Amino acid sequence: MEFSSNLVKVHLANYLANLPLPNSFLGIFKLGGKDILKLIPFYATIGGVCYLSYRVVKPRHPVNPCIKKESPKVVDGYDIEELGESTAFCRCWRSSKFPLCDGAHNKYNIEQKDNVGPLIIKKK
Repeated sequence: MEFSSNLVKVHLANYLANLPLPNSFLGIFKLGGKDILKLIPFYATIGGVCYLSYRVVKPRHPVNPCIKKESPKVVDGYDIEELGESTAFCRCWRSSKFPLCDGAHNKYNIEQKDNVGPLIIKKK
Protein backbone atom coordinates (compact mmCIF):
# COMPACT_ATOMS: atom_id res chain seq x y z
CA MET A 1 0.00 0.00 0.00
CA GLU A 2 2.90 2.31 0.71
CA PHE A 3 4.13 1.87 -2.86
CA SER A 4 0.82 2.95 -4.41
CA SER A 5 0.46 5.82 -1.97
CA ASN A 6 3.96 7.04 -2.83
CA LEU A 7 3.26 6.60 -6.55
CA VAL A 8 0.14 8.76 -6.46
CA LYS A 9 1.16 11.37 -3.90
CA VAL A 10 4.75 11.93 -5.02
CA HIS A 11 5.47 10.67 -8.53
CA LEU A 12 2.12 11.44 -10.15
CA ALA A 13 2.03 14.84 -8.46
CA ASN A 14 5.55 15.64 -9.73
CA TYR A 15 4.66 14.42 -13.24
CA LEU A 16 1.52 16.58 -13.40
CA ALA A 17 3.32 19.60 -11.92
CA ASN A 18 6.00 19.39 -14.63
CA LEU A 19 3.56 19.12 -17.54
CA PRO A 20 3.48 22.20 -19.76
CA LEU A 21 -0.33 22.48 -19.69
CA PRO A 22 -1.53 25.63 -21.48
CA ASN A 23 -3.91 28.01 -19.68
CA SER A 24 -6.29 28.18 -22.64
CA PHE A 25 -7.15 26.13 -25.71
CA LEU A 26 -5.29 28.53 -27.98
CA GLY A 27 -2.27 28.35 -25.66
CA ILE A 28 -1.41 24.99 -27.17
CA PHE A 29 -0.27 26.80 -30.33
CA LYS A 30 2.34 28.67 -28.27
CA LEU A 31 3.98 25.45 -27.07
CA GLY A 32 7.17 24.13 -28.61
CA GLY A 33 7.68 20.70 -30.12
CA LYS A 34 9.26 19.22 -26.98
CA ASP A 35 6.38 20.47 -24.84
CA ILE A 36 3.82 18.92 -27.18
CA LEU A 37 5.69 15.59 -27.07
CA LYS A 38 5.55 15.70 -23.25
CA LEU A 39 1.76 16.14 -23.42
CA ILE A 40 1.07 13.19 -25.75
CA PRO A 41 1.19 10.44 -23.06
CA PHE A 42 -0.98 12.54 -20.73
CA TYR A 43 -3.70 13.18 -23.34
CA ALA A 44 -3.51 9.59 -24.62
CA THR A 45 -4.11 8.33 -21.07
CA ILE A 46 -7.03 10.72 -20.56
CA GLY A 47 -8.51 9.66 -23.91
CA GLY A 48 -8.08 5.96 -23.09
CA VAL A 49 -9.74 6.32 -19.69
CA CYS A 50 -12.66 8.22 -21.26
CA TYR A 51 -13.06 5.57 -23.98
CA LEU A 52 -12.96 2.67 -21.53
CA SER A 53 -15.48 4.45 -19.28
CA TYR A 54 -17.77 4.93 -22.27
CA ARG A 55 -17.51 1.25 -23.22
CA VAL A 56 -18.49 0.21 -19.69
CA VAL A 57 -21.44 2.61 -19.38
CA LYS A 58 -22.63 2.53 -23.02
CA PRO A 59 -26.10 1.04 -23.41
CA ARG A 60 -26.18 -2.23 -25.31
CA HIS A 61 -28.93 -2.76 -27.86
CA PRO A 62 -29.09 -6.38 -28.95
CA VAL A 63 -30.55 -7.10 -32.38
CA ASN A 64 -32.91 -9.63 -30.82
CA PRO A 65 -34.45 -8.00 -27.73
CA CYS A 66 -36.74 -10.81 -26.52
CA ILE A 67 -37.54 -13.57 -29.04
CA LYS A 68 -36.69 -17.14 -28.00
CA LYS A 69 -33.82 -16.02 -25.78
CA GLU A 70 -33.68 -19.46 -24.13
CA SER A 71 -32.57 -20.98 -27.45
CA PRO A 72 -28.91 -20.94 -28.47
CA LYS A 73 -30.00 -19.93 -32.00
CA VAL A 74 -33.34 -18.72 -33.38
CA VAL A 75 -34.26 -20.85 -36.40
CA ASP A 76 -37.69 -21.09 -38.04
CA GLY A 77 -38.55 -23.14 -41.11
CA TYR A 78 -41.59 -23.10 -43.40
CA ASP A 79 -42.63 -25.23 -46.33
CA ILE A 80 -43.41 -23.13 -49.37
CA GLU A 81 -46.79 -24.87 -49.64
CA GLU A 82 -47.75 -23.54 -46.18
CA LEU A 83 -47.30 -19.92 -47.22
CA GLY A 84 -50.07 -17.83 -48.73
CA GLU A 85 -49.81 -15.93 -52.01
CA SER A 86 -47.59 -13.38 -50.29
CA THR A 87 -45.85 -13.70 -46.91
CA ALA A 88 -43.82 -11.04 -45.12
CA PHE A 89 -41.07 -12.12 -42.72
CA CYS A 90 -39.79 -9.81 -39.98
CA ARG A 91 -36.20 -8.58 -40.18
CA CYS A 92 -36.28 -6.02 -37.34
CA TRP A 93 -36.89 -8.59 -34.55
CA ARG A 94 -39.66 -6.42 -33.05
CA SER A 95 -42.72 -8.24 -34.45
CA SER A 96 -45.20 -9.72 -31.97
CA LYS A 97 -45.92 -12.44 -34.59
CA PHE A 98 -42.23 -13.23 -35.22
CA PRO A 99 -41.01 -14.61 -37.63
CA LEU A 100 -43.92 -13.07 -39.53
CA CYS A 101 -44.00 -9.28 -39.94
CA ASP A 102 -46.67 -7.24 -38.17
CA GLY A 103 -45.37 -3.79 -39.21
CA ALA A 104 -43.41 -3.18 -35.98
CA HIS A 105 -40.47 -2.03 -38.13
CA ASN A 106 -42.28 1.25 -38.85
CA LYS A 107 -42.06 2.38 -35.21
CA TYR A 108 -38.56 0.92 -34.89
CA ASN A 109 -37.36 2.82 -37.99
CA ILE A 110 -38.64 6.13 -36.62
CA GLU A 111 -37.08 5.59 -33.18
CA GLN A 112 -33.71 4.30 -34.44
CA LYS A 113 -33.51 6.33 -37.67
CA ASP A 114 -33.15 3.06 -39.58
CA ASN A 115 -34.71 1.75 -42.79
CA VAL A 116 -35.25 -1.98 -42.16
CA GLY A 117 -38.26 -3.64 -43.76
CA PRO A 118 -39.68 -7.15 -44.11
CA LEU A 119 -38.62 -9.95 -46.43
CA ILE A 120 -41.60 -10.54 -48.73
CA ILE A 121 -41.97 -13.91 -50.44
CA LYS A 122 -44.56 -14.18 -53.24
CA LYS A 123 -45.75 -17.24 -55.08
CA LYS A 124 -45.73 -16.99 -58.87
